[in-house]
Amino acid sequence: MAMTILEKIITVKKEEVEILKKAISIEEFRTVPLFGRKCISLKESLAKAGSSGVIAEFKRKSPSKGAINENARVCEVTKGYTKAGAAGLSILTDSRFFGGSTENLLAARKVNPAMPILRKDFMIDPIQVYEAKAFGADVILLIAACLEKSRLSELTGIAGELGLETLVEIHNEDELEKIPPSASLIGVNNRNLKTFRIDIQTSVRLAKLIPENFIKISESGLAEAQTVLLLKEHGFHGFLIGETFMKTGNPAKACKNFISKLTVQ
Repeated sequence: MAMTILEKIITVKKEEVEILKKAISIEEFRTVPLFGRKCISLKESLAKAGSSGVIAEFKRKSPSKGAINENARVCEVTKGYTKAGAAGLSILTDSRFFGGSTENLLAARKVNPAMPILRKDFMIDPIQVYEAKAFGADVILLIAACLEKSRLSELTGIAGELGLETLVEIHNEDELEKIPPSASLIGVNNRNLKTFRIDIQTSVRLAKLIPENFIKISESGLAEAQTVLLLKEHGFHGFLIGETFMKTGNPAKACKNFISKLTVQ
């Protein structure tokens, strides 16, 4: 039976993690200057009055679409996102499948010192959590579909000890059972991680099942402001948007235009 895209990604990620462990230790990450900085809360940014709720993503390519915007400059785009009124930034750090890097995370951190930044990757091992902190992340993504409940709880705990928030991503009812009480934010991915097909109704369906104490974020397929307004009615405060902006010639301008449609009410 052929592997799903997610299974292929995790197979490669396990190899990358072993290479990382041979190259650097957790203790060495602790000595990096940025490791000691106080993290900025994405949860607070999304919850505050007047927040756009938009988490604007820097993504050069994806497994489902291929190249999206390979020549985009991370500093220029992310500064533009911040100026456009984004509530947070998301930086892809997976290289093989998404064309990202930890260098992009570091660059975004340097030019956006006051913005909460999500490290978006396939986090499967504690060393990646320490790496995220060392490269300036404030939040890490933890995907329930590729983590056992015990490992998800472990990584959430380590993140909390380091001052990082966690965005735990689910995409079906079964994964709700994996969510640790200490998670900071819950994301609903509208993209099926096995087929990579998108269905906005995934967010609508799961919204009522997520406990009220969690801030809800909808991810993937958010191409229209009207969709975001609908999801707000279902209790979502965050909206992770990448491709909608990145596929244009000016991602920051696209972000600004999108946010303007959310506030004209």
